[in-house]
Amino acid sequence: FVATQRQVRVYDLVKQALVKKLVSGVKWISAMAVHPGGDNVVVASYDKQVQWFDMDLSTKPYKTFRPHSAAARAVAFHPTLPLFASASDDPGVQVYHGQVFNDLDTNPTLVPIKRLKGHEHAHNQLGVLDCQFHPKLPWLFSCGADGGIYLYTN
Repeated sequence: FVATQRQVRVYDLVKQALVKKLVSGVKWISAMAVHPGGDNVVVASYDKQVQWFDMDLSTKPYKTFRPHSAAARAVAFHPTLPLFASASDDPGVQVYHGQVFNDLDTNPTLVPIKRLKGHEHAHNQLGVLDCQFHPKLPWLFSCGADGGIYLYTN
């Protein structure tokens, strides 16, 4: 997986060939995360969008969220739980439920759960720069331009 300014390219490294181009339609991709199952991708953009791609369905976004009032800077999947998150300059973190099913006839269930607060704007108007989930527990870490590192556990 390689993110360019406006699209995500999926390569087969064994064959050294391009497999798919995921067309986001955003002005500038800021981050991407690949679902642990491998068939879904979440993309964040500087134009405040978070997009979910189901590569089994289409090369266009399956669902587009606009949860932030400023640039979305990071996205992350939980490795074992049906959770993903996006971090933004607004400065907040949005947590989502993202259930993927093994049945190809059933579409993913995507629901925003909660907006997490705590960080403040830095002098340069940057907010939350990154977020990562704990490998096993439903904990989320975030770091911001304000110099803070937060752990969200509930």
